[in-house]
Amino acid sequence: MNAPGAELRLGIIGCDTSHSTAFTEILNDAKAKDHVPGAMVVAAYKGGSQDIESSRSRVEGYSATLQQKYGIRFYENIEDLCQHVDAVLLDSLDGRTHLEQSRPVLKARKKLFIDKPMAASLQDVREIFRLAKQENVPVFSSSALRFSKETQAALKGTRGRVISVETYGPCELEPHHPDLFWYGVHGVEGLYTILGRGCETVQRGLTADGKIEVTGLWSGHRKGVFRESKDFHGIIKTEQREAPVGSFDGYARLIAEMVQFFQTGIAPVSPEETLEIFAFMEAADESKRQAGAKVKISDILKAPGR
Repeated sequence: MNAPGAELRLGIIGCDTSHSTAFTEILNDAKAKDHVPGAMVVAAYKGGSQDIESSRSRVEGYSATLQQKYGIRFYENIEDLCQHVDAVLLDSLDGRTHLEQSRPVLKARKKLFIDKPMAASLQDVREIFRLAKQENVPVFSSSALRFSKETQAALKGTRGRVISVETYGPCELEPHHPDLFWYGVHGVEGLYTILGRGCETVQRGLTADGKIEVTGLWSGHRKGVFRESKDFHGIIKTEQREAPVGSFDGYARLIAEMVQFFQTGIAPVSPEETLEIFAFMEAADESKRQAGAKVKISDILKAPGR
């Protein structure tokens, strides 16, 4: 346990994403525009996935930046890294690696933030949370868009019953992950930020111009729609007003939540909500396989192997 006010030592797993350097700048550089105090990245494990070009081609460059600009010490394995840090950021680009990379962190009982996507299957997400509970280690995962100023203002300023939420964002596909997991997850998390748990059915289709469109029907006759678009935006509609949601305004608010989580052990997003987010995205894939049929979230959550 760190003394009150002491700066937490953080380790990064996975240097194949710009998040590794962006997060480190915000935490380690006191002169950075969006600096968040209370923790510093001191250690890293490179990681990387040879069969994903955007991982393979970037891991050495980001690793060099962390080492040369911030003096980060690199370790050959995650077990060694865990001996020198208080908490861990699992930033690996490839969600398929997250379950195995989280195992030594949880065994070492280090608080863990897992970057998006939390995993490449609902089954792996479920197993990570099971292991975390078994080891009594707090874990959370979230998109930065959950904590954007615009979305949080709309959430806190909502008046009247929420009728619908629509979010828009990029949805680049990656063949080793279900369609929405790779990038659509950000827009889906925006829906859950406002609507919370309770989605009952998911239906996938296409917009008039051929983009991905996924519609969820929540309890209480509420609706959430995610549509593929070139940028992040959206709208919340209540009985009394409309307000913008879903924009991206940087990582500082996510990192502030992360540091608070590392300090307190209290996750800002529950495992149950994260599990439903991934069930929603798997249901969207199942709807696609069924030519756009409505798929029950409960069926996805109960299905063997998921």
